[in-house]
Order: sequence, then structure tokens, then C-alpha cells
Amino acid sequence: MQPGLSGGRSAAQSLSDYALGVRFEQLPADVVRLAKDCLIDALGAAVYGHEVDAGQAVLRYVAGAAAGPCAIPGTATRVAPEVAAFAGGVLVHAAELDSLRQPGAGVHPGASLVPVALAAAQLGGASGRELLAALVAGIEVLFRIGAATKHSAEARGFHAPGLTGPFGAAIVAGKLAGVDARTLCQALGIAGSLGGGLLEFAKSGDGGLVKRLHLGRAAQAGIVAVQLAQAGFDGPSTVLEGRHGFLHAYCEASDAARLTDGLGTRYETSTLCLKRYACHIVAHTPVYAAQQMRAAHDIDARRIAAIRIEGAPRLAANHDIKLPANQVLAQYSVPVCVAAALLHDADDPATFGARLLQDEAIRALAQRVTLVATDATGLATVTRITLDDGTVYERAQTDFPGCPSTPFTPAQLRGKFMRMTKRLGTAADTLFKRLDRVEHEADLHWLDAMPAAPSDSFAGGERR
Repeated sequence: MQPGLSGGRSAAQSLSDYALGVRFEQLPADVVRLAKDCLIDALGAAVYGHEVDAGQAVLRYVAGAAAGPCAIPGTATRVAPEVAAFAGGVLVHAAELDSLRQPGAGVHPGASLVPVALAAAQLGGASGRELLAALVAGIEVLFRIGAATKHSAEARGFHAPGLTGPFGAAIVAGKLAGVDARTLCQALGIAGSLGGGLLEFAKSGDGGLVKRLHLGRAAQAGIVAVQLAQAGFDGPSTVLEGRHGFLHAYCEASDAARLTDGLGTRYETSTLCLKRYACHIVAHTPVYAAQQMRAAHDIDARRIAAIRIEGAPRLAANHDIKLPANQVLAQYSVPVCVAAALLHDADDPATFGARLLQDEAIRALAQRVTLVATDATGLATVTRITLDDGTVYERAQTDFPGCPSTPFTPAQLRGKFMRMTKRLGTAADTLFKRLDRVEHEADLHWLDAMPAAPSDSFAGGERR
């Protein structure tokens, strides 16, 4: 028997049994709502992903792929399910807009699960209710695995979502494919050998787009793992907690008991966090604080003499990047993101796009930002702005709209979606309304009619 587990069953066996037992009709309304929010948010992010470098690169990469039954999010292009999941994962993560867990656990459910759910649902003809049930099952497994790592894989240089993602993706793909518990457990065993992703992009000064690749590969790996299991490949049932399994191989510290803790009685989905801004999550509380102080006090950024931001040690250790070399590092940089929020509209994803590197005013203001490590934990920060006449404004922030403690209102969710999908024109509103009632959809094939450009027209559910 493995430490932290009971009944002689491995974590993968218990998680597989649980996932296959999840039924839409038995899910609490708030859990369904959060899964739907995750779906809506991810599809919006995928549409916006077409406008940035990583999204454009992955679309070029898959342009020659053979035709198949599944649409790449934001296009009418139909490819094999694993190709659609790969492209979708990159697109959702391409602009740093996608969802995660709070407290953090090295997981990105929107990018690693939603593209898989869409591809697998279109492949198998699943209904909206079946899609949402599969998403909840995937989130429950993914978040428990992430929590069990104690977010320590990154201390060894791994980009955690590329490691955790394949497990959740395999759950979603397997559930929608209708596999049995043994096959799903085998798929988890295989998924453990398909994950990867290194953090060197954050230190080397080049190669930043590879970060986006990690989520595409995670989504793809889930579908491939299930396909391989169905074809007769197997994988170790102790892939997660075994002596040479996931937790021991990748993590500096871990807690195997968290793999199944509360399974079936507590919903990890309640810890879902939607980003408000198109930047790294650690920048969200100081960006929100800066945005609120700017509005409340009509702060003229040209008069700012200094900005001091206090927060957890990793804030200063990993995100004090004054002169980022590329777009990914700019979105990683707290000084640059806070400067952008004080000069432009932080709610507009374009604020954290190319202008982070091109805007000289942002660059100059970022040089006046000081990050200070304190005994703070999580995302808690204190942001202090000092003007040239000595006036000081200060705001402590522990969360932001989108966090589990302050979830998006319906209006905020729609507002972010509409900003992300501006390129779709009036079709964006129709798409949002349909996604917001996805549990009433008999199938998801209508998504292959999603317009790819403002000139296209949304087909209103009729297949083209």
C-alpha cells in the first residue's frame, strides 16, 4: 500500500473510478457554473490567441495537417483530435489570459483541458452536459495532482503545467471517449511519460514562446495517452505516488495524500481562478492595486517618482525584470506590467501585448519600480506609489476579481470574453450566449462554424 492511500488501490485507480462516476445531474450548480466559466474563458482566450505570435506560429505549424473531425478553436479548420488539442492548448495560453488554481498549484485548466474537451466532444458526439461533466472530472483530478506537488516541481526547473496537464487531459479525453476504468488508469500511467517543459525560457533571455508550447503538448498528451491505452499500451498504475513516479521524480516536496483527499466529497473546482489581465498571475494583485489607485486619485503617471511593491519572496526573485528581452518575459515582469497598468487600460489584453516592449514610457516607468521580499504568502502584495511632490498612495491587495474569493460577476465574465473576441464582431455575442447555455446543447459540432475573422458570420448552430 502506498503512503497516504487506502484500500490497497493506487491513486490513479481511485482517480479513474471517480472520474468515470461524475454525472452532470449530480453536480452542484456552483460547480457547473465554474466549469462553464472555465470553458467560456478558455474559448475567448483561444480566439484572442490568433492575434499573438505563439498563436500565429502554431497555426502555421498545423496548416498542413491532414483533415479530421475536430475544429481548431477559433477556426473552421478541421483536423485530427490530437492536432486540434495541441493547437488549442497553445492558442488558449498564447496571450497569458488563461485560468489556473488559487492557491497556485502549477495547473492551467483552461489551456490543458478545454481544448481536449472540445476535440473529444466533437469526435464522439458528446452533449454539452457530458462536456461539462468531463471538465469537472478533469479539473478535480488535475487540481489534486497539482496540490500534491506542493508547487515544488519548478524548484527543479520544470514548468509545472506541462507536467500536470497530461493527467487532467487524459481524464477528460478518456471520459468523453467512454473508456472503462482500467483503460483510463492505463492512460494516466502513459500520461506520466508524456509530460514535460523547462523553465529556462524565464532565465535565458530568449526562447520565450516555448512556454506556450508546454500547454499545447499537455492537451495533446491527454488524447494520445487515451488513444495508446485503447490500442493496447499500458502504463504503471502507481505512476503518481510510486517510488519512481511523478511526485518523487519531479518534485522537491510532495504530499501523496492530497491526490485523493476529499475525492467525491469536496470539489476542488471551487478553487478555479480566472485571470483578469493578460499577464502572469503574480502581477495581478499589484496591477489591480495600481489600476484602482490610478482611478481613485487620478494619478498622472508622468508624476510618479517611485513605486514600491512588497510581496512573497518569489516576487522579487523571479519577476523583477526591468528590461525584458521578449514578450513572454515582459508579461512575467511585475515592474513592466504595473507600469503598463498606470499608463494604459489594464483590462485591454492589448495593453500587455507588443507595447510592453515598444512603449518607451512603460520602459522608463518600470525602472522606478522596486520589488521587496517580505514574509507575505500567495499573491498578497502592498503597492506604494510616491509622486514627485512627496504624495504617497498605498494599497494592500490579497486578491482580484476572478479569484475564488471574489469570482467574476456575469457582467465581468462577459466583458472579458467580449474584449478577447473583438475580432469576431457581432458574432462574439452570439457565441457567448450559446456557450453560456452549453448544457442545453445536444452536441458540439456547431463549434466548427466559429468564425475565424470579422468578415465571417457565425452559423447560429447550423454546420457549414
